[in-house]
Amino acid sequence: MIRSTIAAGICIGVLVVPHAYSQESSDGALEEIIVTAQKRAESLQDVPVSITAFSGEALARRQIRGPEDLALSVPNMQTNNVLGDGVPIFSLRGISMSDFSLSQNGPIATYYDEVYKGNVALLGLAFYDIERVEVLKGPQGTLYGKNTTGGAINLVSRAPDFSNEAYISLSAGNFNYWQAEGAGQLALSDTVAARVAFTWAEADGWMENEFAGAPDANSIDQYGLRASLRYAPSDRFDLVLRASTSLQNPWNYGVSSSPTEVGIGGTIYPFFGIPADFAEGIDRREINTPDVYRRRLRTDAVALTANWKVTDALTVVSISSWDEGSVLNHEDGDATPLEVSDAVYSGETRQFSQDLRLASDLDGPANFILGVYYNRERISNSTTNWFSTDIDVNEDGQVDAQDCIDGGFFPTCGYGNEFDQDKDSFAVYSDLQYKITDRLTARAGLRYTKDSGDLNNFRAILTDLNGNPLFNIIPGSDDLGATTSRDFDDDDISGKIGLDYELAADMMVYASYSRGYRGASFNAQAIFSPAELTIADPETLDAVEVGFKSELAGASLRLNGAAFWYGYKDQQFIDIDPDTTIAALINLPESEIIGGELELQWLPVADLTLTSGLGLLKSEIKEGTSQGQDVSGNELVSAPELNFSLAIDWTLPLWTSNWELDAHADGTHVSRQYFDILNRPTTTQDGYEVFNARLRARPADDRYGISLWVKNITNSIYYTNMIDVAGLGFLYNHVSAPRTFGLTFDARF
Repeated sequence: MIRSTIAAGICIGVLVVPHAYSQESSDGALEEIIVTAQKRAESLQDVPVSITAFSGEALARRQIRGPEDLALSVPNMQTNNVLGDGVPIFSLRGISMSDFSLSQNGPIATYYDEVYKGNVALLGLAFYDIERVEVLKGPQGTLYGKNTTGGAINLVSRAPDFSNEAYISLSAGNFNYWQAEGAGQLALSDTVAARVAFTWAEADGWMENEFAGAPDANSIDQYGLRASLRYAPSDRFDLVLRASTSLQNPWNYGVSSSPTEVGIGGTIYPFFGIPADFAEGIDRREINTPDVYRRRLRTDAVALTANWKVTDALTVVSISSWDEGSVLNHEDGDATPLEVSDAVYSGETRQFSQDLRLASDLDGPANFILGVYYNRERISNSTTNWFSTDIDVNEDGQVDAQDCIDGGFFPTCGYGNEFDQDKDSFAVYSDLQYKITDRLTARAGLRYTKDSGDLNNFRAILTDLNGNPLFNIIPGSDDLGATTSRDFDDDDISGKIGLDYELAADMMVYASYSRGYRGASFNAQAIFSPAELTIADPETLDAVEVGFKSELAGASLRLNGAAFWYGYKDQQFIDIDPDTTIAALINLPESEIIGGELELQWLPVADLTLTSGLGLLKSEIKEGTSQGQDVSGNELVSAPELNFSLAIDWTLPLWTSNWELDAHADGTHVSRQYFDILNRPTTTQDGYEVFNARLRARPADDRYGISLWVKNITNSIYYTNMIDVAGLGFLYNHVSAPRTFGLTFDARF
């Protein structure tokens, strides 16, 4: 079935047309797209890998301000915003992570200037002063420092060069949105250059709060600053030092809670004479709660990148980095005046990484990249879940610590854990290519990875209303301060083999087999029982991909496509019981994913570019159980069968010959998807569409411009995450942002 679907989709894609950032060149052809996905500067059309790439200009046209926006423009890519904007959990080709604890590393790696940002607390504000974004699909490991099963997202900032320039961008919009972004660089000498970039934004919350005097949720309050220094004494040595900091401190996200038939809190409150809340008159983008808190995310990072051309044929690259991030997230899980469910997540992360590689540029048929990688991550984490802290269980006229005891240790109680986690990863990797003929190239890579992890000082505690410990749940002891530990030590050999053949100067076909690996993980959400404190086994992915890349009609039309098969084993996922909210981190033994993508760029006439992307997926669990139920035959989470995007860019002359209008419009369709592997109707998001547009007026020299923009034109409402917690009487949902619009002025100096 999926084969015929892919074939039909390819035919449709040829007739319609995917996104790309290139515009026309001087001879009417599409501009060449240069990427570094294979750790070499290459044309996108010469890389036998499925890649979606955007320039900084394309990001601005599409109003892509963060990872959440990026997913709408990449075939077979989704984001889950369970931790709020700026802390995304990615899904790519159906490979995803359902564990939303702050201690996990996802199967989709994010690299910022080639530095692996493993923990969600480390990414911060990365989407400013960006040169380009590259999204690589499929297992990565033979070229990248950290091994991943699903893919990699490369964010490349603008490095200093030896010219003096600057730009500024100022925006205003609805919800009292204000934003400023800019950068400036200076050549300090013939060998030293510096660049400083910043971003700042604030906005009122778009999640309207009906509770009198309480703030609206989902606001914006953030800034980021990055300074870069470049030293290039010769064409053989280049050193770039980057330091950055960012802070996000908005009013937290609001939960779009949907009551079950008994109402929010209906499984508890009526027993104490308190009616449940049915959220009457509350829309999906509204809440009614006094409990809206600030969410704080702080990052600091330093990275040193050195490129040394030892000889004409050999280059040494060293990337050293230090990162630190912290998260404080206090959420009202039910978003009502009742205190059904509150949670506080806090964590601090510190990371050091070193990537060292040797790359060749030989005249003969063979070339190689050899590398070693080390990553050290330290996490301190604390989580507390509060339940029904407004019930006077013993009816003594006050809600206090005794109510937790008298209520049987659930109402008016807190359940939480705290721990320290250390992870170390060491790898040796290689990537080899050999030109068998002028047109046929063989590629191979091999990687050895050794991972170790230590979970220390772990304890889960039952507390009263005031946070005083009552019982030691894990490890389970009369000593309230008792802790326990866990550890793992794994290693793995993974790799890739492939062939690519140049049919003509402007057409290539390729085929590859690769194996991805993701290391073991601790269950950081173990709270209610010692049996929850488990270690999920490493997951692996066998991937077969065939694809083509082509330029047609005098390079005015670019069509790239790929089809793939994935054998997914031991996927790590969090299994939440809706009745008890107990979360177990388990392995799903076996799944299969079949799919394909088309990306096409077309310049039919001068100044008009049509771009489009098509993604098709068919995921199926072959073996596995969830909450005692056989889930064989079900679909994986965040794996819609179809997503399609179309964009139009058109430059038109205005009332004088000195002014032009850059018009942009884009739209995306995403089909139905599930948010749990039981594929319950309560956690199913139906298909939806999102449309955006921008008009930018500018003089012919493009030194400055004025833009009108709108995002989510039709005010489409859809969920970015859904969790069934029927045991508390509601469905926990995160909802999409509403229509936003505004005006931007930009200038270059």
